[in-house]
Formats: sequence, C-alpha cells, structure tokens
Amino acid sequence: MNYRPLGNTGMMVSEVGFGAEHLEGMDFDRVDAIVNGCLDRGINMMDCFMAEPNVRSNIGKALGSRRQKMHIQGHIGSIWEGGQYHRSRDAEKSRIAFEDILKRMNTDYMDVGMIHYVDTPEDYERLLKSGLLEYAQKLKKDGTIRAIGVSSHDPATALKLIKSGIIEVLMFSINPAYDLMDETTTVGELISGEKGLGDANGIHSARQELYKACESLGVGITVMKPYGAGKLLNAELSPFKTAMTTSQCIHYCLTRPAVASVLCGYRSVEDIIGSVAYEEADANERDYSPFLSATKRFSMEGNCMYCNHCLPCPSLIDIASVNKFLDLALAAEGSIPQSVKEHYLGLSAHGSDCIGCKSCEGNCPFGVPVTERMAKAAEIFGK
Repeated sequence: MNYRPLGNTGMMVSEVGFGAEHLEGMDFDRVDAIVNGCLDRGINMMDCFMAEPNVRSNIGKALGSRRQKMHIQGHIGSIWEGGQYHRSRDAEKSRIAFEDILKRMNTDYMDVGMIHYVDTPEDYERLLKSGLLEYAQKLKKDGTIRAIGVSSHDPATALKLIKSGIIEVLMFSINPAYDLMDETTTVGELISGEKGLGDANGIHSARQELYKACESLGVGITVMKPYGAGKLLNAELSPFKTAMTTSQCIHYCLTRPAVASVLCGYRSVEDIIGSVAYEEADANERDYSPFLSATKRFSMEGNCMYCNHCLPCPSLIDIASVNKFLDLALAAEGSIPQSVKEHYLGLSAHGSDCIGCKSCEGNCPFGVPVTERMAKAAEIFGK
C-alpha cells in the first residue's frame, strides 16, 4: 500500500481508503472481517458518516486495540433521531451525536471532525449561523479531533469553505462521470445530460478550480463515490455505456490535485482485495484515457448513489436499500433473482409505504425522483 499526506494535517493515509456505509445492517462478524481485512491490507483511512448506533458500536468493537492504526473521519451534523439518520445543523444534537461516536468506538478522539454534507449556498449560510464551525474548532483545540473537515458534492460551496481557511480536509464526490465534460458545462447540464463529454482536458472549470485551490492551500481531499455507487463498473448502468474497472476509477481520482485517499465501499473481503489490487496494477490496467475522450451523451439524473442523504422519511423507508434492490431488479430485465426479492421483502418498510411527500427529493444531492422510484419498486416487487 502506498501512502499520501492528507494535506497539511501531518497524517499519512492509504491512497486506497474505506467508505464504511455498507457496514450498516451487517452483523458483527461481517463488520469485523471487513474492518480488519482493510487493516491487514494496509488501509488506514476510513469514513464513518453513519449515525446508526449499532454500526458505530460494531466498528469500534472490530477496531479494538488497532484503533490507532486507522484514521477515522467522524461526522459532525449526522445524527440518529426517531430511528433514522438526519442531517442536522442543531449544535446540541450534533454534539450529542459526535460524543456518541466517540463512546461507541471506544476512543477519545477522531482524526477528522467532518462537518456533514454542505451542498448549497443555503447550507453554507445555515452552517455559519449554526455554531458547528465553532464547535469543530473547540474540538480541535481540546485535542478531540486532529483536523477539521467538510463533506460536499458541490464545487462552488466547497470552494467557499476551503477559502475560509478553517477547513483542512474535504470529502468530495469525484469520478469521471462528474468531472469530465466541456469546460463551459454547468452543474445543471451535468445532471440533465444536456452536454456530452469533452476532450481529455475537459474537467469542469469549477471542479478544477476547487481541486487546485485545495492543493495550493494544503487541504487534503478524501474521495467519495469513486465508483458512482457501482454504476461505473457495470456497462448496463454506467452513463458511459462501457464498464470501467476499479483500478481505472481509483487511478482517475488519484490523479486529481490534492487527492490523498479514495474511499471505496466494501461488502466483503473480496471487495477489499479487488480495490487494493490497484496497487499492483500496471499502467495499462490503470489507463482511463478512453473515458476522457468519450463523446457520448450521458446523464447522472435519477441515479441513486445509495447514500441515504435523502432521509429522514416519515414512513421510515430505507430509501437507499429500496433503490438498490430496484436497480438490481431492473438490471435483471424481468427475471428478478430470488435473493434480491427476499432482501427487498425483508425490509421493514417498502416502496408501497411512500406517502409522496417528496421531502426526500429536496434532500437528494443527485436529483433522484424518489417518489416515482418508490412506486416502481412497489409495482415490481408487489409491495
């Protein structure tokens, strides 16, 4: 495993990292196998945005005496309330949730205190008034966190925070489907697919400016969504209509300025092995140039990233899981695997429980028509 400096924080992190969201809902034995499978292969950077109590406890138990070998991003503003994840700007609720992650992981510090999910100018203004920045600064002063970070999907909002001088680490969504387009393409056109990809230098100007600003200011980037929730690895689901490999996706991210670690999601030890294989991949296996020169029109609109930022749901639907099983069913083209159907029916709430309030659609950073997809899931699975 190769290691990179995480900006100016003084931390050295594995270039192949660990986004732990898939651990939610797993039993301890599986969590233990994956967490220690990462450590055994040199992965020492992990993000835990999840507020669900059991997954935090399982991760803490799995880390055990190896806690200091893993750099952890713990989120400020991700809370568990009413049996669901919420994004909160309430300073007191956020404090309680952050102290909970410390307790459940049996540690007295987080390596990065990650201010959770700041994506719009309105989010930015609410954050400034919320007291969360001041709370994060106090945590750092007290030694409870080693660095202050922020997670975002929007380059303009992220750049504002980076230029504030407060943020030391940025967790940002990076992959070719988000980045590669004509220089004049707007974020709206990216989502709608109104323009196709540009040439090999066609990175969106706002994103390029963000990456360069991070590099010049010493802000380290940790990458989320490197595989586009697995869609870039599947020719049928990829906006390119051609599957990328894990090594191509990882290498693309690692060639962006300021990127320190690519946080891949793992459901098994085999998934870890597949991502870590990047370290042994040759130049041809890492080559992503065919995708930079693509000219096909593409769209990420309606593509669920399974991040559950759409929550809370008044019907207590695990929207990410419903969307995941719906995508698997649609990819099966009429012959739904029995295991997919069983997993869907085993959920505590289903697409048919959706009341059509669309609060989720306002929260979604990827423009997913959630209500429509809940109805589709109810139609396909019969519930």
